[in-house]
Amino acid sequence: MARILVVDDDSTFCLMLKTYLTKQGHQASEAFSFDEAARLIRANKYDVVLSDYRLPEHSGMDVLVEAKRRLQSTVVILMTGYADIRLAVSAIKQGAYDYVTKPINPDEILAAINNALSGDAAPKSVDKASAAEGFGFIKGDSDYSLQVNKYISIVAPTNLSVIIQGDSGTGKEFVARQIHQESKRKERAFVAIDCGALPKELAASEFFGHIKGSFTGAITDKVGQFEVANSGTLFLDEIGNLPYDVQVNLLRAIQERKIKRIGSSKEIPVDVRIIVATNENLLDMVNRGSFREDLYHRLNEFSIKVAPLHERKSDLLIFANAFLGQANQELGKSIGGFSSEVMDVLMKYSWPGNLRELKNVIRRAVLLEPGGLLSITSLPSEIIRKDNGVSDVKTSESDNLKDIKEKAEYDLIMATLEKVRYNKSKAAQILNVDRKTLYNKMKQYGIPY
Repeated sequence: MARILVVDDDSTFCLMLKTYLTKQGHQASEAFSFDEAARLIRANKYDVVLSDYRLPEHSGMDVLVEAKRRLQSTVVILMTGYADIRLAVSAIKQGAYDYVTKPINPDEILAAINNALSGDAAPKSVDKASAAEGFGFIKGDSDYSLQVNKYISIVAPTNLSVIIQGDSGTGKEFVARQIHQESKRKERAFVAIDCGALPKELAASEFFGHIKGSFTGAITDKVGQFEVANSGTLFLDEIGNLPYDVQVNLLRAIQERKIKRIGSSKEIPVDVRIIVATNENLLDMVNRGSFREDLYHRLNEFSIKVAPLHERKSDLLIFANAFLGQANQELGKSIGGFSSEVMDVLMKYSWPGNLRELKNVIRRAVLLEPGGLLSITSLPSEIIRKDNGVSDVKTSESDNLKDIKEKAEYDLIMATLEKVRYNKSKAAQILNVDRKTLYNKMKQYGIPY
Protein backbone atom coordinates (compact mmCIF):
# COMPACT_ATOMS: atom_id res chain seq x y z
CA MET A 1 0.00 0.00 0.00
CA ALA A 2 1.31 3.44 -0.93
CA ARG A 3 0.40 6.87 0.37
CA ILE A 4 -0.69 8.89 -2.66
CA LEU A 5 -1.71 12.53 -3.07
CA VAL A 6 -3.84 13.45 -6.11
CA VAL A 7 -3.71 17.16 -7.08
CA ASP A 8 -6.19 18.53 -9.63
CA ASP A 9 -8.48 21.56 -9.65
CA ASP A 10 -11.15 19.47 -11.37
CA SER A 11 -12.73 18.22 -8.14
CA THR A 12 -14.90 15.56 -9.82
CA PHE A 13 -11.94 14.01 -11.63
CA CYS A 14 -9.74 14.31 -8.55
CA LEU A 15 -12.22 12.47 -6.31
CA MET A 16 -12.84 9.84 -8.98
CA LEU A 17 -9.12 9.08 -9.26
CA LYS A 18 -8.77 9.03 -5.48
CA THR A 19 -11.62 6.51 -5.23
CA TYR A 20 -10.08 4.34 -7.93
CA LEU A 21 -6.66 4.28 -6.23
CA THR A 22 -8.27 3.52 -2.87
CA LYS A 23 -10.07 0.52 -4.40
CA GLN A 24 -6.68 -0.66 -5.66
CA GLY A 25 -5.46 -0.87 -2.06
CA HIS A 26 -3.64 2.46 -1.76
CA GLN A 27 -4.17 5.23 0.80
CA ALA A 28 -5.12 8.21 -1.33
CA SER A 29 -5.75 11.85 -0.46
CA GLU A 30 -6.87 14.74 -2.65
CA ALA A 31 -6.06 18.43 -3.09
CA PHE A 32 -7.89 20.81 -5.39
CA SER A 33 -5.25 23.57 -5.42
CA PHE A 34 -1.52 24.07 -5.07
CA ASP A 35 -1.95 25.76 -1.69
CA GLU A 36 -3.88 22.78 -0.34
CA ALA A 37 -1.36 20.36 -1.84
CA ALA A 38 1.59 22.25 -0.31
CA ARG A 39 -0.06 22.15 3.13
CA LEU A 40 -0.65 18.39 2.90
CA ILE A 41 2.86 17.71 1.57
CA ARG A 42 4.43 19.62 4.46
CA ALA A 43 2.31 17.73 7.00
CA ASN A 44 2.62 14.20 5.58
CA LYS A 45 5.06 11.87 3.87
CA TYR A 46 3.76 10.69 0.51
CA ASP A 47 5.19 7.89 -1.59
CA VAL A 48 3.61 9.26 -4.77
CA VAL A 49 2.22 12.64 -5.81
CA LEU A 50 -0.01 12.75 -8.91
CA SER A 51 -0.47 16.32 -10.11
CA ASP A 52 -2.16 18.00 -13.04
CA TYR A 53 0.30 20.29 -14.78
CA ARG A 54 -2.19 23.17 -15.06
CA LEU A 55 -3.31 24.54 -11.70
CA PRO A 56 -4.78 27.97 -10.91
CA GLU A 57 -1.85 30.43 -10.50
CA HIS A 58 0.61 27.53 -10.22
CA SER A 59 1.79 24.50 -12.16
CA GLY A 60 2.81 20.92 -11.64
CA MET A 61 6.41 22.19 -11.51
CA ASP A 62 5.61 23.99 -8.26
CA VAL A 63 4.11 20.78 -6.83
CA LEU A 64 7.25 18.91 -7.92
CA VAL A 65 9.54 21.40 -6.16
CA GLU A 66 7.43 21.30 -2.98
CA ALA A 67 7.30 17.49 -2.90
CA LYS A 68 11.03 17.06 -3.48
CA ARG A 69 11.84 19.70 -0.87
CA ARG A 70 9.81 17.74 1.71
CA LEU A 71 11.03 14.25 0.78
CA GLN A 72 13.46 13.60 -2.06
CA SER A 73 12.27 10.01 -2.52
CA THR A 74 8.68 11.04 -3.28
CA VAL A 75 7.69 9.96 -6.79
CA VAL A 76 6.03 12.77 -8.78
CA ILE A 77 3.93 11.86 -11.81
CA LEU A 78 2.38 14.65 -13.90
CA MET A 79 -0.96 14.49 -15.69
CA THR A 80 -0.89 16.64 -18.78
CA GLY A 81 -2.74 17.53 -21.96
CA TYR A 82 -0.99 17.12 -25.32
CA ALA A 83 -0.28 20.85 -25.44
CA ASP A 84 1.67 20.63 -22.17
CA ILE A 85 3.88 17.66 -22.99
CA ARG A 86 6.90 19.90 -23.68
CA LEU A 87 6.46 21.31 -20.16
CA ALA A 88 6.12 17.84 -18.67
CA VAL A 89 9.37 16.89 -20.38
CA SER A 90 11.01 19.91 -18.78
CA ALA A 91 9.70 18.72 -15.41
CA ILE A 92 11.20 15.26 -15.99
CA LYS A 93 14.53 16.93 -16.57
CA GLN A 94 14.04 18.56 -13.18
CA GLY A 95 13.22 15.32 -11.34
CA ALA A 96 9.67 14.19 -12.13
CA TYR A 97 9.35 10.41 -12.55
CA ASP A 98 6.93 10.25 -15.45
CA TYR A 99 3.90 11.84 -17.10
CA VAL A 100 0.59 10.52 -18.40
CA THR A 101 -1.49 12.31 -21.02
CA LYS A 102 -5.12 13.30 -20.79
CA PRO A 103 -7.75 11.93 -21.23
CA ILE A 104 -6.52 9.82 -18.34
CA ASN A 105 -6.48 6.03 -18.48
CA PRO A 106 -6.59 4.87 -14.81
CA ASP A 107 -4.81 1.62 -15.66
CA GLU A 108 -1.93 3.61 -17.18
CA ILE A 109 -1.61 5.66 -14.01
CA LEU A 110 -1.73 2.53 -11.86
CA ALA A 111 0.99 0.91 -13.98
CA ALA A 112 3.20 4.01 -13.65
CA ILE A 113 2.70 4.00 -9.87
CA ASN A 114 3.42 0.28 -9.53
CA ASN A 115 6.54 0.57 -11.71
CA ALA A 116 7.81 3.48 -9.64
CA LEU A 117 7.21 1.72 -6.32
CA SER A 118 8.60 -1.64 -7.41
CA GLY A 119 11.63 -0.21 -9.19
CA ASP A 120 10.86 -2.39 -12.23
CA ALA A 121 11.07 0.62 -14.51
CA ALA A 122 13.50 3.52 -14.36
CA PRO A 123 12.25 7.09 -14.52
CA LYS A 124 11.57 8.28 -18.04
CA SER A 125 14.92 9.51 -19.31
CA VAL A 126 15.50 12.90 -20.85
CA ASP A 127 16.10 11.33 -24.28
CA LYS A 128 12.95 9.18 -24.15
CA ALA A 129 10.93 12.06 -22.83
CA SER A 130 12.11 14.37 -25.58
CA ALA A 131 11.15 11.77 -28.18
CA ALA A 132 7.76 11.27 -26.53
CA GLU A 133 6.98 14.94 -26.88
CA GLY A 134 6.01 14.26 -30.44
CA PHE A 135 8.23 17.14 -31.49
CA GLY A 136 9.38 16.88 -35.03
CA PHE A 137 10.46 19.90 -37.05
CA ILE A 138 8.88 19.57 -40.47
CA LYS A 139 11.13 21.02 -43.16
CA GLY A 140 9.31 22.52 -46.11
CA ASP A 141 10.89 22.87 -49.54
CA SER A 142 9.67 26.35 -50.54
CA ASP A 143 12.18 29.17 -50.91
CA TYR A 144 10.90 30.66 -47.65
CA SER A 145 11.34 27.38 -45.76
CA LEU A 146 14.79 26.75 -47.16
CA GLN A 147 15.83 30.24 -46.01
CA VAL A 148 14.45 29.60 -42.50
CA ASN A 149 16.26 26.26 -42.31
CA LYS A 150 19.50 27.97 -43.34
CA TYR A 151 19.11 30.65 -40.66
CA ILE A 152 18.40 28.02 -38.00
CA SER A 153 21.61 26.16 -38.88
CA ILE A 154 23.61 29.38 -38.73
CA VAL A 155 22.30 30.77 -35.43
CA ALA A 156 21.65 27.56 -33.45
CA PRO A 157 25.29 26.87 -32.39
CA THR A 158 25.66 30.42 -31.02
CA ASN A 159 24.24 31.99 -27.86
CA LEU A 160 22.65 34.90 -29.71
CA SER A 161 19.17 36.02 -28.72
CA VAL A 162 16.66 35.53 -31.54
CA ILE A 163 13.44 37.26 -32.52
CA ILE A 164 11.11 35.06 -34.58
CA GLN A 165 8.43 37.09 -36.33
CA GLY A 166 5.42 35.77 -38.20
CA ASP A 167 1.64 35.55 -38.25
CA SER A 168 -0.16 33.46 -35.66
CA GLY A 169 0.00 29.74 -36.39
CA THR A 170 3.00 29.84 -38.72
CA GLY A 171 5.09 27.59 -36.49
CA LYS A 172 7.27 30.11 -34.65
CA GLU A 173 7.60 27.90 -31.59
CA PHE A 174 8.69 24.95 -33.73
CA VAL A 175 11.43 27.15 -35.17
CA ALA A 176 12.48 28.10 -31.64
CA ARG A 177 12.54 24.48 -30.55
CA GLN A 178 14.60 23.49 -33.59
CA ILE A 179 17.14 26.19 -32.74
CA HIS A 180 17.35 24.67 -29.26
CA GLN A 181 17.64 21.12 -30.67
CA GLU A 182 20.59 22.13 -32.88
CA SER A 183 22.33 24.09 -30.10
CA LYS A 184 24.85 23.08 -27.47
CA ARG A 185 22.02 23.38 -24.91
CA LYS A 186 19.86 20.63 -26.40
CA GLU A 187 20.35 18.32 -23.40
CA ARG A 188 19.01 21.02 -21.07
CA ALA A 189 15.50 22.37 -20.59
CA PHE A 190 13.49 24.22 -23.22
CA VAL A 191 10.94 26.30 -21.30
CA ALA A 192 8.14 28.13 -23.12
CA ILE A 193 6.08 30.97 -21.65
CA ASP A 194 3.01 32.45 -23.33
CA CYS A 195 3.38 36.13 -22.43
CA GLY A 196 -0.11 36.80 -23.77
CA ALA A 197 -1.61 34.51 -21.12
CA LEU A 198 0.35 35.93 -18.17
CA PRO A 199 -1.72 38.03 -15.73
CA LYS A 200 0.12 41.32 -15.26
CA GLU A 201 0.33 40.93 -11.49
CA LEU A 202 1.87 37.43 -11.75
CA ALA A 203 4.26 37.95 -14.67
CA ALA A 204 7.31 38.83 -12.55
CA SER A 205 6.65 35.89 -10.24
CA GLU A 206 6.38 33.53 -13.22
CA PHE A 207 9.73 34.76 -14.59
CA PHE A 208 11.76 35.12 -11.41
CA GLY A 209 9.85 33.27 -8.67
CA HIS A 210 9.02 34.55 -5.21
CA ILE A 211 9.56 33.71 -1.57
CA LYS A 212 6.90 32.90 0.97
CA GLY A 213 5.13 35.99 2.31
CA SER A 214 6.43 38.37 -0.36
CA PHE A 215 2.88 39.31 -1.36
CA THR A 216 -0.69 38.32 -0.60
CA GLY A 217 -1.21 34.72 -1.67
CA ALA A 218 2.50 33.82 -1.63
CA ILE A 219 2.14 31.10 0.99
CA THR A 220 5.17 29.15 -0.21
CA ASP A 221 8.35 29.68 -2.22
CA LYS A 222 8.02 29.53 -6.02
CA VAL A 223 10.75 28.71 -8.52
CA GLY A 224 10.70 31.06 -11.52
CA GLN A 225 11.03 29.93 -15.12
CA PHE A 226 14.49 31.53 -15.43
CA GLU A 227 15.72 29.06 -12.82
CA VAL A 228 13.89 26.16 -14.47
CA ALA A 229 15.53 27.03 -17.81
CA ASN A 230 19.00 27.53 -16.33
CA SER A 231 21.67 26.29 -18.80
CA GLY A 232 18.90 25.83 -21.35
CA THR A 233 16.60 27.96 -23.49
CA LEU A 234 13.76 30.25 -22.45
CA PHE A 235 11.20 30.86 -25.19
CA LEU A 236 8.93 33.88 -24.74
CA ASP A 237 5.91 33.72 -27.04
CA GLU A 238 3.85 36.84 -27.77
CA ILE A 239 6.61 38.98 -26.24
CA GLY A 240 4.79 42.15 -27.29
CA ASN A 241 2.12 41.48 -24.65
CA LEU A 242 4.62 41.63 -21.79
CA PRO A 243 3.79 44.44 -19.29
CA TYR A 244 6.11 47.44 -19.61
CA ASP A 245 7.39 47.26 -16.03
CA VAL A 246 8.23 43.56 -16.42
CA GLN A 247 10.18 44.44 -19.57
CA VAL A 248 12.56 46.44 -17.35
CA ASN A 249 13.17 43.44 -15.08
CA LEU A 250 13.59 41.14 -18.07
CA LEU A 251 16.22 43.41 -19.62
CA ARG A 252 18.14 43.52 -16.34
CA ALA A 253 18.05 39.72 -15.99
CA ILE A 254 19.30 39.20 -19.55
CA GLN A 255 22.12 41.74 -19.22
CA GLU A 256 23.32 40.84 -15.73
CA ARG A 257 22.60 37.10 -15.97
CA LYS A 258 21.26 37.29 -12.44
CA ILE A 259 17.76 37.28 -10.99
CA LYS A 260 16.13 37.93 -7.64
CA ARG A 261 13.02 36.19 -6.51
CA ILE A 262 10.29 38.61 -5.47
CA GLY A 263 10.78 39.45 -1.81
CA SER A 264 14.39 38.27 -1.72
CA SER A 265 17.66 40.20 -1.80
CA LYS A 266 19.65 37.13 -2.84
CA GLU A 267 20.96 37.20 -6.41
CA ILE A 268 20.78 33.91 -8.31
CA PRO A 269 23.11 33.50 -11.31
CA VAL A 270 21.42 32.11 -14.43
CA ASP A 271 22.69 31.08 -17.85
CA VAL A 272 19.71 31.21 -20.18
CA ARG A 273 19.44 31.68 -23.92
CA ILE A 274 16.48 33.87 -24.88
CA ILE A 275 14.36 33.27 -27.97
CA VAL A 276 11.22 35.35 -28.45
CA ALA A 277 8.34 35.25 -30.91
CA THR A 278 5.87 37.90 -31.98
CA ASN A 279 3.11 38.37 -34.53
CA GLU A 280 3.49 42.14 -34.19
CA ASN A 281 6.15 44.50 -35.46
CA LEU A 282 8.21 45.22 -32.34
CA LEU A 283 9.90 48.22 -33.94
CA ASP A 284 6.48 49.80 -34.50
CA MET A 285 5.70 49.10 -30.84
CA VAL A 286 8.96 50.79 -29.87
CA ASN A 287 7.95 53.86 -31.89
CA ARG A 288 4.54 53.87 -30.19
CA GLY A 289 6.19 53.66 -26.78
CA SER A 290 4.64 50.31 -25.81
CA PHE A 291 7.87 48.30 -26.03
CA ARG A 292 11.24 49.30 -24.60
CA GLU A 293 13.81 50.21 -27.23
CA ASP A 294 16.74 48.95 -25.16
CA LEU A 295 15.05 45.57 -24.67
CA TYR A 296 14.28 45.37 -28.39
CA HIS A 297 17.92 45.92 -29.35
CA ARG A 298 19.08 43.43 -26.70
CA LEU A 299 16.78 40.75 -28.09
CA ASN A 300 17.34 41.53 -31.77
CA GLU A 301 20.77 39.96 -32.11
CA PHE A 302 19.36 37.78 -34.86
CA SER A 303 15.92 37.67 -36.48
CA ILE A 304 13.97 35.12 -38.49
CA LYS A 305 10.79 35.85 -40.45
CA VAL A 306 8.35 32.95 -40.89
CA ALA A 307 6.08 33.44 -43.89
CA PRO A 308 2.33 32.69 -43.79
CA LEU A 309 1.18 29.45 -45.37
CA HIS A 310 -0.57 31.15 -48.30
CA GLU A 311 2.84 32.50 -49.40
CA ARG A 312 4.43 29.04 -49.43
CA LYS A 313 1.73 26.78 -50.85
CA SER A 314 4.39 24.37 -52.15
CA ASP A 315 4.91 23.34 -48.50
CA LEU A 316 1.25 22.56 -47.91
CA LEU A 317 1.28 18.93 -49.04
CA ILE A 318 4.37 18.21 -46.92
CA PHE A 319 2.71 19.59 -43.79
CA ALA A 320 -0.68 18.05 -44.59
CA ASN A 321 0.81 14.56 -44.85
CA ALA A 322 2.82 15.04 -41.66
CA PHE A 323 -0.29 16.21 -39.76
CA LEU A 324 -2.26 13.27 -41.19
CA GLY A 325 0.31 10.85 -39.80
CA GLN A 326 0.24 12.55 -36.40
CA ALA A 327 -3.58 12.50 -36.29
CA ASN A 328 -3.69 8.82 -37.26
CA GLN A 329 -1.31 7.96 -34.45
CA GLU A 330 -3.04 10.12 -31.86
CA LEU A 331 -6.60 9.05 -32.73
CA GLY A 332 -5.90 5.40 -33.52
CA LYS A 333 -7.00 5.73 -37.16
CA SER A 334 -5.41 4.59 -40.43
CA ILE A 335 -6.50 7.13 -43.03
CA GLY A 336 -4.35 6.53 -46.11
CA GLY A 337 -4.36 9.98 -47.68
CA PHE A 338 -6.48 12.71 -49.27
CA SER A 339 -9.04 12.48 -52.05
CA SER A 340 -8.37 14.68 -55.10
CA GLU A 341 -11.37 16.84 -54.11
CA VAL A 342 -9.90 17.44 -50.66
CA MET A 343 -6.47 18.32 -52.06
CA ASP A 344 -8.13 20.83 -54.40
CA VAL A 345 -9.90 22.51 -51.47
CA LEU A 346 -6.77 22.54 -49.32
CA MET A 347 -4.71 24.17 -52.05
CA LYS A 348 -7.32 26.85 -52.87
CA TYR A 349 -8.09 27.87 -49.28
CA SER A 350 -6.21 30.92 -47.94
CA TRP A 351 -5.41 29.44 -44.47
CA PRO A 352 -5.65 32.57 -42.28
CA GLY A 353 -4.78 30.40 -39.27
CA ASN A 354 -1.74 29.00 -41.11
CA LEU A 355 -0.20 25.68 -39.98
CA ARG A 356 -2.19 25.64 -36.75
CA GLU A 357 -5.45 25.85 -38.69
CA LEU A 358 -4.29 23.21 -41.19
CA LYS A 359 -3.40 20.84 -38.35
CA ASN A 360 -6.76 21.43 -36.64
CA VAL A 361 -8.71 20.83 -39.86
CA ILE A 362 -6.89 17.59 -40.65
CA ARG A 363 -7.12 16.34 -37.06
CA ARG A 364 -10.87 16.95 -36.97
CA ALA A 365 -11.35 15.41 -40.42
CA VAL A 366 -9.45 12.26 -39.42
CA LEU A 367 -11.67 11.93 -36.36
CA LEU A 368 -14.84 12.19 -38.47
CA GLU A 369 -13.75 10.23 -41.56
CA PRO A 370 -15.37 6.74 -41.80
CA GLY A 371 -13.48 5.66 -44.92
CA GLY A 372 -9.89 5.01 -45.95
CA LEU A 373 -9.24 8.42 -47.53
CA LEU A 374 -10.14 11.87 -46.25
CA SER A 375 -13.24 12.92 -48.15
CA ILE A 376 -14.86 16.29 -48.68
CA THR A 377 -17.67 15.49 -46.24
CA SER A 378 -15.17 15.37 -43.34
CA LEU A 379 -13.92 18.92 -43.90
CA PRO A 380 -15.41 21.82 -41.90
CA SER A 381 -17.84 23.96 -43.85
CA GLU A 382 -15.86 27.18 -43.36
CA ILE A 383 -13.12 26.10 -45.77
CA ILE A 384 -15.61 24.95 -48.43
CA ARG A 385 -16.82 28.27 -49.82
CA LYS A 386 -17.71 29.82 -53.16
CA ASP A 387 -14.38 31.60 -53.40
CA ASN A 388 -12.71 28.18 -53.18
CA GLY A 389 -14.40 27.21 -56.42
CA VAL A 390 -16.24 24.34 -54.74
CA SER A 391 -19.60 25.92 -53.92
CA ASP A 392 -21.38 22.92 -55.44
CA VAL A 393 -19.89 20.55 -52.87
CA LYS A 394 -22.30 19.63 -50.10
CA THR A 395 -21.00 18.88 -46.66
CA SER A 396 -22.54 16.21 -44.48
CA GLU A 397 -25.55 17.33 -42.52
CA SER A 398 -27.04 16.06 -39.30
CA ASP A 399 -30.51 16.12 -37.84
CA ASN A 400 -29.01 15.46 -34.42
CA LEU A 401 -29.47 18.58 -32.28
CA LYS A 402 -26.40 17.76 -30.17
CA ASP A 403 -24.19 17.45 -33.28
CA ILE A 404 -25.47 20.76 -34.65
CA LYS A 405 -24.85 22.50 -31.31
CA GLU A 406 -21.32 21.11 -31.02
CA LYS A 407 -20.46 22.06 -34.61
CA ALA A 408 -21.74 25.61 -34.02
CA GLU A 409 -19.67 25.81 -30.82
CA TYR A 410 -16.55 24.53 -32.59
CA ASP A 411 -17.00 26.97 -35.47
CA LEU A 412 -17.51 29.92 -33.09
CA ILE A 413 -14.43 29.05 -31.03
CA MET A 414 -12.26 28.63 -34.13
CA ALA A 415 -13.51 31.88 -35.67
CA THR A 416 -12.85 33.77 -32.43
CA LEU A 417 -9.36 32.28 -32.00
CA GLU A 418 -8.44 33.25 -35.55
CA LYS A 419 -9.85 36.75 -35.05
CA VAL A 420 -7.61 37.39 -32.02
CA ARG A 421 -4.64 35.49 -33.48
CA TYR A 422 -5.01 32.67 -30.97
CA ASN A 423 -4.68 34.89 -27.91
CA LYS A 424 -6.65 32.68 -25.50
CA SER A 425 -7.21 35.43 -22.93
CA LYS A 426 -8.82 37.72 -25.52
CA ALA A 427 -10.81 34.84 -27.00
CA ALA A 428 -12.21 33.94 -23.58
CA GLN A 429 -13.25 37.56 -23.00
CA ILE A 430 -15.03 37.78 -26.36
CA LEU A 431 -16.78 34.44 -25.78
CA ASN A 432 -17.71 35.57 -22.24
CA VAL A 433 -16.21 32.51 -20.53
CA ASP A 434 -13.24 32.05 -18.23
CA ARG A 435 -9.95 30.66 -19.56
CA LYS A 436 -10.48 27.26 -17.93
CA THR A 437 -13.83 26.83 -19.70
CA LEU A 438 -12.24 27.80 -23.01
CA TYR A 439 -9.40 25.31 -22.49
CA ASN A 440 -11.92 22.57 -21.65
CA LYS A 441 -13.89 23.31 -24.82
CA MET A 442 -10.70 23.35 -26.91
CA LYS A 443 -9.75 19.99 -25.41
CA GLN A 444 -13.26 18.62 -26.10
CA TYR A 445 -13.11 19.56 -29.78
CA GLY A 446 -9.49 18.57 -30.31
CA ILE A 447 -8.19 22.11 -30.77
CA PRO A 448 -4.50 22.24 -29.67
CA TYR A 449 -3.81 24.85 -27.02
